[in-house]
Amino acid sequence: MSDISFDTARRHVLGLGCERGTPPAEMLALAIEALDAATISVAELTAIASIDSRRLEPAILAVAAHFSVPAVFFGALRLEEETSRLANPSAIVFARVGCHGVSEAAALAAAGPDAELAVAKIKSAHATAAVARCGLQKA
Repeated sequence: MSDISFDTARRHVLGLGCERGTPPAEMLALAIEALDAATISVAELTAIASIDSRRLEPAILAVAAHFSVPAVFFGALRLEEETSRLANPSAIVFARVGCHGVSEAAALAAAGPDAELAVAKIKSAHATAAVARCGLQKA
């Protein structure tokens, strides 16, 4: 699990994946679509998560800044450990980056071992997004 903190209000992680050079506006629109699909507000979001090869990707950093949450990144080997929990594992993604999924795996890795997908991977032209919910019990 990452060093982000969760509580009963902020217990969701938005996982993002993208092609290099994805327009920030496209990524933000997809992120908003994912939050809407999860029926959560920005106040319930604790972090953005992705693969470490996108650590400097402007679109991902723009979404984190827009929502005022930290961005956390994981290596492909760590994301591959989440494969059994993915709703949409992809051999194509594995061939490109070394793990079977980025957005779902990153969200789950950040949210922890008791997390579940609140929204499985959704796509835009150049990006993917998924939402994981930390396993905290609501008060």
